[in-house]
Amino acid sequence: MTELRLDSVTKRYGTASDGAVAIRDLDLTVRDGEFFTLVGPSGCGKTTTLRTIAGFEEPTEGTVSFDGEPMTGVPPEERDVGVVFQSYGLFPHMTVAENVGYGLRFRDPPDGMAPDERVQQLLELVDLEGMGERDPEQLSGGQQQRVALARALAPAPDLLLLDEPMSALDARLRESLRRQLVRIQSELGITTVYVTHDQREALAVSDRLAVLCDGRLEQVATPQQLYHEPTTRFVAEFIGDNNVFDGTVHDRDGEYARVAVGDTTFELAGVPPDTERVIVCLRPAVLSREATDNRFPVTVENTEFRGESVRVYGRWNGRPVALRLSDVPSGDVTVGFAPDDAHVFDAG
Repeated sequence: MTELRLDSVTKRYGTASDGAVAIRDLDLTVRDGEFFTLVGPSGCGKTTTLRTIAGFEEPTEGTVSFDGEPMTGVPPEERDVGVVFQSYGLFPHMTVAENVGYGLRFRDPPDGMAPDERVQQLLELVDLEGMGERDPEQLSGGQQQRVALARALAPAPDLLLLDEPMSALDARLRESLRRQLVRIQSELGITTVYVTHDQREALAVSDRLAVLCDGRLEQVATPQQLYHEPTTRFVAEFIGDNNVFDGTVHDRDGEYARVAVGDTTFELAGVPPDTERVIVCLRPAVLSREATDNRFPVTVENTEFRGESVRVYGRWNGRPVALRLSDVPSGDVTVGFAPDDAHVFDAG
């Protein structure tokens, strides 16, 4: 497989003075065999980054390397990558088997296999055995997505690139197919870069993620680290529901610090040393009506029943607050949290 590196990659459209910058000084390393996801809002540079890796775009500055070999000037067809786009792009005049085997017209199958044998192997891998003679229009959206994936894998590329391939599918089908995608990637051990704006999907499938905003890299980490330990305000607000407040450190006592948020002072653990201005993050699940520490009142504005829990939206001191409770409150509530349940980082 392949280790992928982006070193100081910038992609600019137009002239230097008035052109749009899609990627800004991006440094990334994707490890051999890793399932790596680029996540962020629309227009943040995810797809441009993927297209630059594939060779459909050339960086204005910086270098893309595969296993230490710079790809500058190497066309897409010579980069040994498989690509699945948001629109599957299946050939309507070809059968499913012909679509899967299309890339084998230009490159021999791996391990000395015959093309027909390789096609059947991949149809089995994506659970489409027996459907090779069907036309693409006879398949559901999820089945077409799997055909596109099999076609990208047919020449046994060293790198698989996926650009929001499930965005057109309904929520339940997406959940099923993403589990299947993770299984296939794990079985093959292929280095994979996945692009999505869906944060929950990104957390579910990835070994590691890169969060992008306005073409810049905000943070690279595992799903667990991104969720529990964001390092920037953007990541804290973008990844999962979160209550994010500005705080000022007043004094410290050992492992604890007194941090003022508005007109309320909390006692918090894990406050970075030598900092005065901090960001305080409180996930809805850590806020409890039973907690005895760091209590504050919340004016309830609306609620959403979500089966196993109730999501409550309200305000405190003019700030929006989200709670996760076991039942619908009868009125306004007072909640609290333990000192070590907050995630605190330097506001910069």
